[in-house]
Amino acid sequence: MSGNATLGLQCPRPFLDVKGFTDGGFVEGRLCRTLTPELTCCLPCPMTDWAYPDSFVTMSLVANWTAVVSTVACLFLLVSWAVLPVDKTFRHYLSISLTTAVVFMNLGFVIPLAARPEQCYDAITPNSMHTSGVCAASGVFLIVGGWAGVMWVFLRALSLHLQICWQVVVGRNFMWFSQIAGWGVPIIGIVLVLVFSGTSFRFGATCHINHKNSLADLWIPLLVFAGMTIIIQFATFGYCIKVYLASLSDNNASTEGSNMPSYTNSIRTMTPKQAYRRVRRVIQLQWRGIMIVLIIITDVVFFSVVFVFQDTTVENVKHNPEVALKWIACLIQAGGDKVPCLDEAGPIVVNMPTVGAVLMLLAINGLWLLFLLGRWSMVTGWIDMFASKDRKREFVSVDARLDDLKKDTRSYEMLSRDTGKEMDESVTPSLVTPISPAYHNPALRSPRSPMGPATTRDSSNGPNDGRRTPDYFGQTSRYNAPARSFSNPRPPQSSPQPPPVTWDARETYARVGAYANNDDYVNPLGMNRI
Repeated sequence: MSGNATLGLQCPRPFLDVKGFTDGGFVEGRLCRTLTPELTCCLPCPMTDWAYPDSFVTMSLVANWTAVVSTVACLFLLVSWAVLPVDKTFRHYLSISLTTAVVFMNLGFVIPLAARPEQCYDAITPNSMHTSGVCAASGVFLIVGGWAGVMWVFLRALSLHLQICWQVVVGRNFMWFSQIAGWGVPIIGIVLVLVFSGTSFRFGATCHINHKNSLADLWIPLLVFAGMTIIIQFATFGYCIKVYLASLSDNNASTEGSNMPSYTNSIRTMTPKQAYRRVRRVIQLQWRGIMIVLIIITDVVFFSVVFVFQDTTVENVKHNPEVALKWIACLIQAGGDKVPCLDEAGPIVVNMPTVGAVLMLLAINGLWLLFLLGRWSMVTGWIDMFASKDRKREFVSVDARLDDLKKDTRSYEMLSRDTGKEMDESVTPSLVTPISPAYHNPALRSPRSPMGPATTRDSSNGPNDGRRTPDYFGQTSRYNAPARSFSNPRPPQSSPQPPPVTWDARETYARVGAYANNDDYVNPLGMNRI
């Protein structure tokens, strides 16, 4: 920069003459003023170093590192949704896609922090996406992330509106529509930006869209979808308030104990209290999504308004230099010292607290997602998964393992195919194996051996025939008809007169001495018989 200063001796400090520089970089990003046809003086690059205090760099670094933490939080959510079971994470494609969009947005701040690119092509010209790969990458990720974030909060608000207000169960068709719209619109948007506008270093270490055609290909469409999201969200809130107020005036006793309406009822036939219970349940399940929609939309709208205002102000300075005349005069009088002139730079830039608020709000979106979409069950799920891998296997003896194998029915064998044998002979026969003494000495074989004695063993059976399986399916059991069957109707049959009911006192250990020899004995079971 000192070498270039010698080329601009005709321009007062700190301004430089444009004749000493080429046409490389983003030439439209220069902040110059033509004093004479032969003399054009330009403000050194970058402009933020002259319009903001030195703490602006520190504030940008804090926002970028916050974006790093936010990215880690989003990656934790994405990996948890991919690895852990659904009962631990309660994953949903709307949440996964929105988190991915926030990761893209954060990469617009993380990439410049890691690469530390040179913002300026030369002393007066900022770099553009054509002269800096880092600029192109950060600008693409920032714009795609912003577009995708707006689209997915719009789809989430639309899904909630359909469920609450219209009692529509969003299914697979809505999912495919969401995937096409949620990623298709951002792709179209970034193509339009790169073709008709481009990106360059205009506001810190992150590349932003250039002023040319920026309203038509980015800001207006983005704010249209953001406005539609706000309208849908407030329409849903209005319906909830209406249902709540109607439920307060509902005195129908028949709905006091009722719960959700049946499937045969439509939204028109529901009582106010039934509708209120349904809406309250949906809100209890979706309050996290509602908060995310409000937060993301607030951030995007705030960033869009601030950047459009900043962009418009800078372009106004280019076409109307009198707006920055006091600030320029102060810099000339101070000999290039920006500190006394910071107050005069107010009309040409957005104040630093507003810029810091915008950067921090964009950087902490991932932390909001972790707080609202994350669950403690994710942490316990990771702990359980790693604990199950690190847990040492318990020592188990061979006998215990054989007992476990016996519990498996597939390990059983049917021992004999012969019928007519005794139970102990067919179930637990004496086994003769090739390593037993009886295999080589037929005299030692037991008559109950599967191979049989040496004199009776069938020559067709080899020494390795092993256990024999009983023929459980060879016998045919005879069917015995039951004595009394009610499968067919039968006429009533007359039965002989039942014997009279009597009572023997000796069967119940009652006192029988008083009636042992008495003819006036009265049967207690028949004493009241007429």
